[in-house]
Amino acid sequence: MSEQPATRLQAWRQRLRRLGAGARRTLPFIGGMLAAFLAVAAYQKLYPGPAPLTTQDIKNTLASVMASATVPPSNSSLVYQVIQPSVVLIQTKGTDTNGQPDGGLGTGVIVNDSGAILTALHVVTGAKEIDITFADGSQSLAVITSSQPDNDIAVLQPNQPPAQIVPATLGNAGSLHVGDEAYVVGNPLGLYSSMSAGVVSGLQRNFTPPGAGREIKGLIQVDAAVNPGNSGGPLLNRAGQVVGIVTALINPTKEDVFIGIGLAVPIASAASGAGLPPD
Repeated sequence: MSEQPATRLQAWRQRLRRLGAGARRTLPFIGGMLAAFLAVAAYQKLYPGPAPLTTQDIKNTLASVMASATVPPSNSSLVYQVIQPSVVLIQTKGTDTNGQPDGGLGTGVIVNDSGAILTALHVVTGAKEIDITFADGSQSLAVITSSQPDNDIAVLQPNQPPAQIVPATLGNAGSLHVGDEAYVVGNPLGLYSSMSAGVVSGLQRNFTPPGAGREIKGLIQVDAAVNPGNSGGPLLNRAGQVVGIVTALINPTKEDVFIGIGLAVPIASAASGAGLPPD
């Protein structure tokens, strides 16, 4: 028996009521989502976020950081700062073989709290007057208190040490190896408190200074520049410790020009003349 029209109409009404109830539940949710979306869109338009970084932005930032970075000092500059207060200029007055006024210059290094100065003996040999200029600019006469001709080493004592005495720190030349950093500070050609840098080129070298008639043994060879006026100055390791006293430069000609071979007396031998321990 077929379904009556009244029955079908009632069924359709029930379906419409169910759809209406669902719509009443769904529409508020959709409306709320739409309102939230519109609010977010409006905020982003009013307050836009930062633009994405470009490659150029990153390069500019890195360049700015590098430009403001503080470069650490080099090791050689640190060595110079450590030793400079202890280095002195030595100027001598005397007479030459013809009886004419003569003078010379060299370098020395303060090695103890009394102001004792180590230098090369040939710098002060025959001097009638020894003038010392300290790092602070003060000056004093000095006298030779002891010497070691076999090592070309002399110890000087100034009559008036500076107000502030800064002794150098002595190192251990026995720990040196060929290729180690080497620094020389002195007064080459009268250029006050100059520094040169190089490496230890050899150990246990022997050398007879011209006219000396005596061989000096066990010397340290360096390629740090050594010129007249450097004699008596300190040879330093990378820690700023004195490991030798400059005594000579070797040149196959008669010119006093550095060609890459400088020699220094190990500090263990040199310091013993001042009554100091070797390290």
